[in-house]
Amino acid sequence: MDRSQKTDSVAQLNAVFNESGVVVVTRNLGLSVAQSTALRAKMREAGASYKVAKNRLAKLALKDTDYTGLEEYLTGPTALAYSADPVAAAKAAVDFAKSNDRLEIVGGSMGAVVLDEAGIRALASMPSLDELRGKIVGLVNAPATKVAQLVNAPAAKLARVFGAYGASEAA
Repeated sequence: MDRSQKTDSVAQLNAVFNESGVVVVTRNLGLSVAQSTALRAKMREAGASYKVAKNRLAKLALKDTDYTGLEEYLTGPTALAYSADPVAAAKAAVDFAKSNDRLEIVGGSMGAVVLDEAGIRALASMPSLDELRGKIVGLVNAPATKVAQLVNAPAAKLARVFGAYGASEAA
C-alpha cells in the first residue's frame, strides 16, 4: 500500500468506527477462503460487516472515536466485525465461532464500553433489535385483542342462549 491508500483506509475505518453501534475484534487462526466467505455471508445476513484491517492502520483510525479502548486487542492476525445494531455483529461472530474453532473472539466495544470475550458472548445472547421490536408489538397488541374478546363474549353468550331457546321451542 502506498501512502494515499493507507490514508484512505484510515479514513474509511474512522467512518466505520463513528457509525457503528458495536465493534467485535476476532482473531483468524487460518480460516480458509471458503470459511471466510461463509463468515462474511453470515455477517451480511445479520446486517453486519466483517473487515480484515492492518492493526497499525486500525489503531490510527481509532483516534477521536469512542472505540479507543480497542487498541489493546489489536495484536496478531485480527479482523473487525461491526454493525449499527449493537447485537448483530456480536451474535453473528459468536455463532460462527461455535461451529468453527479457527475463529476466536478476542473482545470488542460497544461505544465507549470495552468488552472482553465474555462480554461479547453475553451481548450475543441478547435478542436483536428486530426481535425486541416484535416482542413490543406483540405486547401492545395483546391487550387490544383481549379487550375485543371480552367485548364480544357477552354477545356470543346471548346468541347461544337464544339459539338454545329457539331449538327447544322447535322441538
